[in-house]
Amino acid sequence: METRPYVPWELVNSFMIDVFKAYGVPEEDAKICADVLLESDRRGIESHGCNRFKPIYLDRIDNGTLLPVTKIDIVKETPTTVVMDANNGMGMVASYRMMEMLIAKAKEYGMAGGAIYNSTHYGIAGYWTTMAEKAGMIGVSGTNARPSVAPTWGIEPMMGTNPFTFTMPTDEEFPFNFDCATSIVQNGKIEYYERSGKETPAGLVVTKDGGTMTDSGKILKDMRAGNCALLSIGGIGEATGGYKGYGFTTIVEILSAALAGGPFMKALSGKDADGNNAFYRLGHFFFVINPEFFMGLDTFKKTAGDICRGLRNSEKAPGADRIYTAGEKEWDAWQDRKDKGVPVGETIQKEFIALRDRFNLDYKFPFEEA
Repeated sequence: METRPYVPWELVNSFMIDVFKAYGVPEEDAKICADVLLESDRRGIESHGCNRFKPIYLDRIDNGTLLPVTKIDIVKETPTTVVMDANNGMGMVASYRMMEMLIAKAKEYGMAGGAIYNSTHYGIAGYWTTMAEKAGMIGVSGTNARPSVAPTWGIEPMMGTNPFTFTMPTDEEFPFNFDCATSIVQNGKIEYYERSGKETPAGLVVTKDGGTMTDSGKILKDMRAGNCALLSIGGIGEATGGYKGYGFTTIVEILSAALAGGPFMKALSGKDADGNNAFYRLGHFFFVINPEFFMGLDTFKKTAGDICRGLRNSEKAPGADRIYTAGEKEWDAWQDRKDKGVPVGETIQKEFIALRDRFNLDYKFPFEEA
Protein backbone atom coordinates (compact mmCIF):
# COMPACT_ATOMS: atom_id res chain seq x y z
CA MET A 1 0.00 0.00 0.00
CA GLU A 2 1.31 3.44 -0.97
CA THR A 3 2.17 5.54 2.09
CA ARG A 4 3.85 8.47 0.36
CA PRO A 5 1.79 11.62 -0.24
CA TYR A 6 0.57 12.33 -3.75
CA VAL A 7 1.17 15.67 -5.49
CA PRO A 8 -1.05 16.68 -8.45
CA TRP A 9 0.55 16.09 -11.83
CA GLU A 10 0.05 19.65 -13.03
CA LEU A 11 1.59 21.09 -9.87
CA VAL A 12 4.76 19.00 -10.20
CA ASN A 13 4.92 19.72 -13.94
CA SER A 14 4.67 23.49 -13.44
CA PHE A 15 7.17 23.38 -10.59
CA MET A 16 9.79 21.46 -12.55
CA ILE A 17 9.35 23.74 -15.56
CA ASP A 18 9.90 26.80 -13.37
CA VAL A 19 12.96 25.26 -11.72
CA PHE A 20 14.46 24.26 -15.07
CA LYS A 21 13.88 27.84 -16.27
CA ALA A 22 15.58 29.16 -13.13
CA TYR A 23 18.59 27.03 -14.11
CA GLY A 24 18.67 28.67 -17.53
CA VAL A 25 16.75 26.09 -19.57
CA PRO A 26 14.55 27.83 -22.21
CA GLU A 27 10.83 27.46 -21.49
CA GLU A 28 9.97 25.21 -24.46
CA ASP A 29 12.90 22.96 -23.63
CA ALA A 30 11.93 22.93 -19.96
CA LYS A 31 8.45 21.70 -20.92
CA ILE A 32 9.97 18.78 -22.85
CA CYS A 33 12.30 17.84 -19.99
CA ALA A 34 9.59 17.99 -17.34
CA ASP A 35 7.24 15.86 -19.44
CA VAL A 36 9.90 13.19 -20.02
CA LEU A 37 10.60 12.95 -16.29
CA LEU A 38 6.92 12.82 -15.38
CA GLU A 39 6.25 10.18 -18.03
CA SER A 40 8.56 7.92 -16.03
CA ASP A 41 6.44 8.43 -12.92
CA ARG A 42 3.22 7.99 -14.90
CA ARG A 43 4.48 4.56 -15.91
CA GLY A 44 5.68 3.70 -12.42
CA ILE A 45 9.35 3.86 -13.48
CA GLU A 46 10.39 5.92 -10.48
CA SER A 47 14.11 5.35 -11.01
CA HIS A 48 13.94 7.84 -13.91
CA GLY A 49 11.28 10.29 -12.76
CA CYS A 50 11.27 12.91 -10.02
CA ASN A 51 13.97 10.91 -8.26
CA ARG A 52 16.42 12.04 -10.93
CA PHE A 53 15.26 15.65 -11.33
CA LYS A 54 17.91 17.11 -9.04
CA PRO A 55 20.82 14.63 -8.99
CA ILE A 56 20.99 13.86 -12.71
CA TYR A 57 19.93 17.14 -14.28
CA LEU A 58 20.09 20.09 -11.89
CA ASP A 59 23.27 19.01 -10.11
CA ARG A 60 24.97 18.44 -13.44
CA ILE A 61 24.01 21.91 -14.63
CA ASP A 62 25.47 23.20 -11.37
CA ASN A 63 28.75 21.30 -11.78
CA GLY A 64 29.13 22.22 -15.43
CA THR A 65 28.71 18.77 -17.01
CA LEU A 66 25.34 19.63 -18.60
CA LEU A 67 24.57 22.83 -20.50
CA PRO A 68 21.08 24.26 -19.92
CA VAL A 69 20.80 25.69 -23.44
CA THR A 70 20.88 22.98 -26.10
CA LYS A 71 22.58 24.00 -29.35
CA ILE A 72 21.72 21.36 -31.93
CA ASP A 73 23.83 20.96 -35.06
CA ILE A 74 22.72 18.74 -37.94
CA VAL A 75 26.02 17.16 -38.97
CA LYS A 76 24.64 15.02 -41.78
CA GLU A 77 21.18 14.49 -43.24
CA THR A 78 19.72 12.39 -46.04
CA PRO A 79 16.07 11.73 -46.91
CA THR A 80 16.00 8.88 -44.36
CA THR A 81 18.83 9.58 -41.89
CA VAL A 82 20.05 12.27 -39.49
CA VAL A 83 23.26 12.67 -37.49
CA MET A 84 23.04 15.31 -34.77
CA ASP A 85 25.52 16.96 -32.41
CA ALA A 86 23.81 17.91 -29.12
CA ASN A 87 26.83 19.98 -27.98
CA ASN A 88 26.53 18.70 -24.38
CA GLY A 89 23.07 20.21 -23.94
CA MET A 90 19.90 18.55 -22.70
CA GLY A 91 19.72 15.05 -24.17
CA MET A 92 15.94 15.07 -23.84
CA VAL A 93 15.65 18.19 -26.01
CA ALA A 94 17.95 16.84 -28.73
CA SER A 95 16.10 13.51 -28.73
CA TYR A 96 12.72 15.23 -29.07
CA ARG A 97 13.92 17.19 -32.10
CA MET A 98 15.43 14.01 -33.58
CA MET A 99 12.19 12.05 -33.25
CA GLU A 100 10.18 14.87 -34.84
CA MET A 101 12.49 14.69 -37.86
CA LEU A 102 12.52 10.90 -38.11
CA ILE A 103 8.74 10.55 -37.83
CA ALA A 104 8.31 13.04 -40.69
CA LYS A 105 10.85 11.14 -42.80
CA ALA A 106 9.26 7.75 -42.07
CA LYS A 107 5.85 9.08 -43.06
CA GLU A 108 7.29 9.88 -46.47
CA TYR A 109 9.82 7.10 -46.99
CA GLY A 110 8.72 4.24 -44.71
CA MET A 111 11.79 4.09 -42.50
CA ALA A 112 14.20 6.52 -40.92
CA GLY A 113 17.13 6.38 -38.54
CA GLY A 114 19.20 8.84 -36.58
CA ALA A 115 22.13 9.13 -34.20
CA ILE A 116 23.12 11.79 -31.68
CA TYR A 117 26.53 12.36 -30.12
CA ASN A 118 27.93 14.77 -27.51
CA SER A 119 24.67 14.33 -25.62
CA THR A 120 23.56 13.78 -22.03
CA HIS A 121 21.05 11.60 -20.20
CA TYR A 122 17.89 11.40 -22.33
CA GLY A 123 15.41 10.04 -19.78
CA ILE A 124 13.51 6.81 -20.36
CA ALA A 125 14.19 5.42 -23.83
CA GLY A 126 10.52 4.46 -24.06
CA TYR A 127 9.50 8.11 -24.29
CA TRP A 128 11.14 8.39 -27.71
CA THR A 129 9.86 5.09 -29.06
CA THR A 130 6.37 6.00 -27.84
CA MET A 131 6.55 9.20 -29.91
CA ALA A 132 6.78 6.92 -32.96
CA GLU A 133 3.95 4.68 -31.70
CA LYS A 134 1.65 7.65 -31.21
CA ALA A 135 2.27 8.49 -34.87
CA GLY A 136 1.21 4.94 -35.83
CA MET A 137 4.76 3.66 -36.24
CA ILE A 138 7.32 1.36 -34.61
CA GLY A 139 10.01 3.03 -32.53
CA VAL A 140 13.44 1.65 -31.63
CA SER A 141 16.03 3.43 -29.51
CA GLY A 142 19.07 2.88 -27.35
CA THR A 143 21.76 4.86 -25.59
CA ASN A 144 25.16 4.28 -24.11
CA ALA A 145 25.98 5.61 -20.65
CA ARG A 146 28.80 6.01 -18.17
CA PRO A 147 30.65 2.69 -17.71
CA SER A 148 29.13 0.54 -14.99
CA VAL A 149 28.65 -2.93 -16.55
CA ALA A 150 31.32 -5.63 -16.77
CA PRO A 151 31.66 -7.99 -19.76
CA THR A 152 31.02 -11.68 -19.19
CA TRP A 153 33.90 -13.15 -17.14
CA GLY A 154 35.05 -9.60 -16.39
CA ILE A 155 34.93 -7.52 -13.20
CA GLU A 156 35.75 -4.07 -14.62
CA PRO A 157 32.95 -1.59 -15.49
CA MET A 158 33.34 -1.07 -19.24
CA MET A 159 29.93 -0.24 -20.73
CA GLY A 160 26.76 1.49 -19.62
CA THR A 161 23.43 -0.07 -18.69
CA ASN A 162 22.53 0.58 -22.33
CA PRO A 163 18.75 0.23 -22.76
CA PHE A 164 17.47 -1.35 -25.99
CA THR A 165 13.86 -0.26 -26.39
CA PHE A 166 10.98 -1.06 -28.76
CA THR A 167 7.45 0.35 -28.84
CA MET A 168 4.88 -1.05 -31.28
CA PRO A 169 1.26 -0.06 -31.85
CA THR A 170 -1.46 -2.59 -31.06
CA ASP A 171 -5.26 -2.60 -31.30
CA GLU A 172 -5.44 -2.50 -27.48
CA GLU A 173 -5.62 0.45 -25.11
CA PHE A 174 -1.86 0.40 -24.67
CA PRO A 175 1.06 -0.40 -27.01
CA PHE A 176 3.64 -3.13 -26.72
CA ASN A 177 6.38 -1.19 -24.95
CA PHE A 178 9.62 -3.03 -24.12
CA ASP A 179 11.79 -0.53 -22.25
CA CYS A 180 14.61 -1.86 -20.10
CA ALA A 181 18.34 -1.84 -19.59
CA THR A 182 20.52 -4.62 -21.00
CA SER A 183 21.99 -4.97 -17.51
CA ILE A 184 20.06 -6.84 -14.80
CA VAL A 185 19.57 -3.57 -12.93
CA GLN A 186 20.34 0.03 -13.89
CA ASN A 187 22.12 2.75 -11.97
CA GLY A 188 18.88 4.63 -11.39
CA LYS A 189 17.35 1.63 -9.62
CA ILE A 190 20.30 1.39 -7.24
CA GLU A 191 20.07 5.14 -6.66
CA TYR A 192 16.39 4.60 -5.86
CA TYR A 193 17.25 1.78 -3.44
CA GLU A 194 19.84 4.01 -1.75
CA ARG A 195 17.47 6.96 -1.43
CA SER A 196 14.77 4.63 -0.07
CA GLY A 197 17.11 3.04 2.49
CA LYS A 198 16.88 -0.36 0.78
CA GLU A 199 19.54 -2.94 -0.04
CA THR A 200 20.22 -4.00 -3.62
CA PRO A 201 19.30 -7.67 -4.13
CA ALA A 202 22.28 -10.04 -4.17
CA GLY A 203 23.58 -11.20 -7.54
CA LEU A 204 23.17 -7.95 -9.48
CA VAL A 205 26.67 -6.60 -8.89
CA VAL A 206 30.09 -8.23 -9.24
CA THR A 207 33.04 -7.16 -7.05
CA LYS A 208 36.79 -7.26 -7.67
CA ASP A 209 37.03 -10.69 -6.06
CA GLY A 210 34.20 -12.06 -8.20
CA GLY A 211 31.64 -11.93 -5.38
CA THR A 212 28.56 -9.76 -4.98
CA MET A 213 27.40 -6.95 -2.66
CA THR A 214 24.07 -5.49 -1.49
CA ASP A 215 24.83 -2.16 0.27
CA SER A 216 23.26 0.30 -2.20
CA GLY A 217 25.23 3.35 -1.04
CA LYS A 218 28.53 1.46 -1.12
CA ILE A 219 27.72 0.03 -4.55
CA LEU A 220 27.28 3.54 -5.96
CA LYS A 221 30.57 4.72 -4.44
CA ASP A 222 32.53 1.62 -5.39
CA MET A 223 31.15 1.65 -8.93
CA ARG A 224 32.38 5.19 -9.48
CA ALA A 225 35.78 4.09 -8.14
CA GLY A 226 35.83 1.08 -10.47
CA ASN A 227 35.75 -1.42 -7.61
CA CYS A 228 32.54 -3.16 -8.63
CA ALA A 229 30.35 -3.45 -11.70
CA LEU A 230 26.80 -4.25 -12.70
CA LEU A 231 26.04 -7.44 -14.59
CA SER A 232 24.39 -7.85 -17.96
CA ILE A 233 21.09 -9.74 -18.19
CA GLY A 234 21.82 -13.39 -17.48
CA GLY A 235 24.23 -12.72 -14.62
CA ILE A 236 27.71 -13.97 -13.85
CA GLY A 237 29.35 -16.27 -16.40
CA GLU A 238 27.64 -18.17 -19.20
CA ALA A 239 25.60 -20.88 -17.46
CA THR A 240 22.54 -18.65 -17.06
CA GLY A 241 23.01 -16.79 -20.34
CA GLY A 242 25.11 -13.84 -19.20
CA TYR A 243 26.83 -13.79 -22.60
CA LYS A 244 23.47 -13.00 -24.22
CA GLY A 245 22.91 -9.88 -22.17
CA TYR A 246 26.57 -8.97 -22.70
CA GLY A 247 26.02 -9.22 -26.47
CA PHE A 248 22.98 -6.94 -26.37
CA THR A 249 24.83 -4.43 -24.17
CA THR A 250 27.65 -4.37 -26.72
CA ILE A 251 25.23 -3.93 -29.64
CA VAL A 252 23.80 -0.82 -27.99
CA GLU A 253 27.30 0.50 -27.25
CA ILE A 254 28.35 0.07 -30.88
CA LEU A 255 25.19 1.59 -32.40
CA SER A 256 25.19 4.50 -29.93
CA ALA A 257 28.78 5.41 -30.75
CA ALA A 258 29.66 4.13 -34.21
CA LEU A 259 26.71 5.50 -36.21
CA ALA A 260 27.70 9.04 -35.25
CA GLY A 261 31.41 8.46 -34.73
CA GLY A 262 31.13 9.44 -31.06
CA PRO A 263 33.04 8.37 -27.93
CA PHE A 264 32.38 5.11 -26.10
CA MET A 265 33.00 3.07 -22.94
CA LYS A 266 35.58 4.65 -20.59
CA ALA A 267 35.45 7.94 -22.53
CA LEU A 268 31.91 8.40 -21.15
CA SER A 269 32.93 8.45 -17.47
CA GLY A 270 32.18 12.14 -16.91
CA LYS A 271 35.74 12.64 -15.69
CA ASP A 272 38.87 14.00 -17.37
CA ALA A 273 42.37 12.52 -17.13
CA ASP A 274 42.90 14.29 -13.80
CA GLY A 275 39.63 13.06 -12.30
CA ASN A 276 37.81 16.38 -12.65
CA ASN A 277 34.20 16.65 -13.80
CA ALA A 278 33.81 16.60 -17.57
CA PHE A 279 31.02 16.35 -20.14
CA TYR A 280 29.57 12.85 -20.52
CA ARG A 281 29.29 13.05 -24.34
CA LEU A 282 26.75 10.23 -24.62
CA GLY A 283 25.41 8.78 -27.85
CA HIS A 284 21.85 7.71 -28.73
CA PHE A 285 20.35 5.97 -31.76
CA PHE A 286 16.77 5.94 -33.06
CA PHE A 287 14.87 4.05 -35.77
CA VAL A 288 11.30 4.60 -36.94
CA ILE A 289 9.45 2.06 -39.09
CA ASN A 290 6.12 2.84 -40.78
CA PRO A 291 3.83 -0.22 -41.00
CA GLU A 292 1.84 1.44 -43.78
CA PHE A 293 4.76 0.65 -46.10
CA PHE A 294 4.34 -3.06 -45.29
CA MET A 295 0.83 -4.56 -44.95
CA GLY A 296 -0.74 -1.53 -43.33
CA LEU A 297 -1.11 -0.15 -39.82
CA ASP A 298 -4.43 -1.88 -39.07
CA THR A 299 -3.02 -5.28 -39.98
CA PHE A 300 0.05 -4.68 -37.86
CA LYS A 301 -1.97 -3.50 -34.85
CA LYS A 302 -4.36 -6.44 -34.96
CA THR A 303 -1.59 -9.02 -35.32
CA ALA A 304 0.44 -7.42 -32.52
CA GLY A 305 -2.67 -7.30 -30.35
CA ASP A 306 -3.52 -10.95 -31.10
CA ILE A 307 -0.02 -12.03 -30.12
CA CYS A 308 -0.17 -10.10 -26.85
CA ARG A 309 -3.63 -11.43 -26.00
CA GLY A 310 -2.53 -14.96 -26.82
CA LEU A 311 0.40 -14.66 -24.44
CA ARG A 312 -1.68 -13.21 -21.62
CA ASN A 313 -4.36 -15.88 -22.03
CA SER A 314 -1.92 -18.79 -22.03
CA GLU A 315 -1.75 -21.26 -19.13
CA LYS A 316 -0.47 -19.70 -15.92
CA ALA A 317 2.00 -21.16 -13.48
CA PRO A 318 0.58 -22.41 -10.16
CA GLY A 319 -0.03 -19.44 -7.86
CA ALA A 320 0.34 -16.87 -10.63
CA ASP A 321 -2.53 -14.41 -10.93
CA ARG A 322 -1.68 -12.92 -14.26
CA ILE A 323 0.60 -13.00 -17.31
CA TYR A 324 1.71 -9.59 -18.55
CA THR A 325 2.98 -8.30 -21.88
CA ALA A 326 5.48 -5.46 -22.14
CA GLY A 327 3.88 -2.09 -21.41
CA GLU A 328 0.91 -3.51 -19.52
CA LYS A 329 2.26 -2.86 -16.03
CA GLU A 330 3.10 0.71 -17.04
CA TRP A 331 -0.46 1.14 -18.29
CA ASP A 332 -1.80 -0.21 -15.01
CA ALA A 333 0.42 2.21 -13.08
CA TRP A 334 -1.02 5.13 -15.02
CA GLN A 335 -4.59 3.99 -14.45
CA ASP A 336 -3.86 3.92 -10.71
CA ARG A 337 -2.02 7.24 -10.60
CA LYS A 338 -3.69 9.48 -13.16
CA ASP A 339 -6.24 10.88 -10.72
CA LYS A 340 -4.04 10.66 -7.62
CA GLY A 341 -0.87 12.42 -8.71
CA VAL A 342 2.83 11.75 -8.26
CA PRO A 343 3.85 9.81 -5.11
CA VAL A 344 6.66 11.83 -3.53
CA GLY A 345 8.99 10.39 -0.90
CA GLU A 346 10.70 12.27 1.91
CA THR A 347 13.97 12.87 0.05
CA ILE A 348 12.23 14.43 -2.95
CA GLN A 349 10.00 16.48 -0.66
CA LYS A 350 13.09 18.05 0.89
CA GLU A 351 14.61 18.68 -2.53
CA PHE A 352 11.43 20.35 -3.81
CA ILE A 353 11.21 22.63 -0.77
CA ALA A 354 14.90 23.58 -1.02
CA LEU A 355 14.60 24.36 -4.74
CA ARG A 356 11.45 26.41 -4.20
CA ASP A 357 13.08 28.43 -1.45
CA ARG A 358 16.33 28.86 -3.38
CA PHE A 359 14.53 30.48 -6.31
CA ASN A 360 11.70 32.13 -4.31
CA LEU A 361 9.04 30.27 -6.28
CA ASP A 362 5.40 30.58 -5.25
CA TYR A 363 4.46 26.96 -4.57
CA LYS A 364 2.77 25.19 -1.68
CA PHE A 365 2.96 21.40 -1.70
CA PRO A 366 0.31 19.10 -0.18
CA PHE A 367 2.89 17.26 1.92
CA GLU A 368 3.66 20.50 3.79
CA GLU A 369 0.16 20.47 5.24
CA ALA A 370 0.71 17.18 7.09
